[in-house]
Amino acid sequence: DQDPYFRMTRECAPRMGYHKPALIEASFFPALQGAKGKMSASDETSAIFLTDTPKQIKDKINKYAFSGGQQTVEEHRRLGANIDIDVSYQWLKFFLDDDDELARIGEEYARGRMLTGEIKAKLIDVLTDLVVSFQRRRAMVTDDMVYAYMAVRNM
Repeated sequence: DQDPYFRMTRECAPRMGYHKPALIEASFFPALQGAKGKMSASDETSAIFLTDTPKQIKDKINKYAFSGGQQTVEEHRRLGANIDIDVSYQWLKFFLDDDDELARIGEEYARGRMLTGEIKAKLIDVLTDLVVSFQRRRAMVTDDMVYAYMAVRNM
């Protein structure tokens, strides 16, 4: 969405006496509903939030995470999954630390030896551990710590 604005800024900045800004391109992971959806704070079903409970994480992924699997188990076993559009697999690419395990999951799922429910269960485990760990650490932060961190300091 923003690329035309970045290009225009890089083109116009030198004419206005400024340096060209540096840009960082990044890939984003899709909304739970898939690439055509959009994550939004106003749509509780579009994302996993750091305030979600383990039950909410499980329910959201099982109910809303777009699947690249086939319509029936038989078709899935024969044709495999499309991991390029499967949201659970796309999110595992961001959150699963073990690259070998990710490659194994991708291979098994794409070949139909792993089912959609199994890959969703893996994502639920990974995200629940991450979110609960964050919530525990966040609970230890006091107002005094925030004030100290945000204090104005001499440069």
